[in-house]
Amino acid sequence: MTKFVLLGLNARGELQQFDLLAANRKDAQQEGVRCARQAGVQVVDICAAGAGTARSPRARISLTSLFRRNRFDLSLFVYELLALLRAGLALTEALETLDERRRQNSAGTSVEEKGYYVLPELIRLMQEGKSFSVALAAHPDCFSGLFVAMVSASEQTGGMTQALERYLQYDGQVSLVRQKLIAASLYPAMLLITGTVVAFFLIWFLAPRFGHVYEGMTHTELPLLSRWLISFGLFASDHTTASLACLTVTLAAAAALPMRPAVQQQCVATLARIEWIGGILKLMQLTRFYRSLGMLLQGGVALLPSLEMTRELLPLTLQAGLTRSMLSIAQGKKMSQSLQHENLMTSVALRLLRAGERNGQIAGMLEQAALFHEREIMQWVERFARLVEPVLMLVMGLGIGLIVVLLYLPIFDLAGSLQ
Repeated sequence: MTKFVLLGLNARGELQQFDLLAANRKDAQQEGVRCARQAGVQVVDICAAGAGTARSPRARISLTSLFRRNRFDLSLFVYELLALLRAGLALTEALETLDERRRQNSAGTSVEEKGYYVLPELIRLMQEGKSFSVALAAHPDCFSGLFVAMVSASEQTGGMTQALERYLQYDGQVSLVRQKLIAASLYPAMLLITGTVVAFFLIWFLAPRFGHVYEGMTHTELPLLSRWLISFGLFASDHTTASLACLTVTLAAAAALPMRPAVQQQCVATLARIEWIGGILKLMQLTRFYRSLGMLLQGGVALLPSLEMTRELLPLTLQAGLTRSMLSIAQGKKMSQSLQHENLMTSVALRLLRAGERNGQIAGMLEQAALFHEREIMQWVERFARLVEPVLMLVMGLGIGLIVVLLYLPIFDLAGSLQ
């Protein structure tokens, strides 16, 4: 038997230590969860005596995942697996059922798509005696660190279906925010694309024709901007194929570059410098941090590993603060006090977390804080979309109108001179 140490926070936010004896770490975690429930404390960490605070592998999660989807639909997989488990099937049998259905539906598809699907590999690993969480962790491109942690905790507590239900609820809330952001950005993007195409058509088609007309009007001097516009139109008309290729590449790059994580991070950093946008971006990051942390705690994951796994949901400027908060919590300070000191708490989240520390419902209070701020974010997105759409229409109208005026301005001057 090995001696383990359970660290837990009581209702007053004080750190308490309990000694456990278990054959291995898995048994120690099961015993620690039972002991924490009896003592009414929130599990902070469970580690071998003298080994220090355990550290979980860092989850590869970022704000850019709001806009990126994998080919493997994790939410659909969880929904189907949960339905089969509720029907009474064993876990391995449920996976075999899903794999059999996949093989029937994927008849005739490419070999690459078949090889990408991970169900046969999950079944093989479980038949070799691996746990479900270990099998999932072998495929980090398909299964997020949050999901693997939830499954690992449920294996210790025996609440697999409840863990899957919590993850579906979490994914639904995150998807709702993502859909709001995409819907709000879709119309402005279409306006920009349409305006760019119309402006290119005016320059490529109309400007050369006006230029040929003005060639015979030697007594009329064109304004400087009109000369530049007509010269650019003549160049685009003489090199139509190259101009169309440049326009296509530009539009494709404008659509593809924002999907790259490095570009997204740079855009987020740039927007964060704008006061009225930077505040809402930070609120979005903190909101997902609260929801993810609450989901992990409610699923039975200890506090310090949960904080470690949700670290990369925060920007780099706040990750160092979270590390200092974790050290403070490990030394016995209250979670609310530690996070507030590092500017990781909103006023609403702080009050809710303090209430959760008093009544032992930290996970529930974090989810309530996330729900409160998600509604606030959606309202801001709706107001922002109502403001941006008319502004973009005005800008595009002014731009196209300026092109038309520059083309017709010499004609207006000529008509005035004739009068």
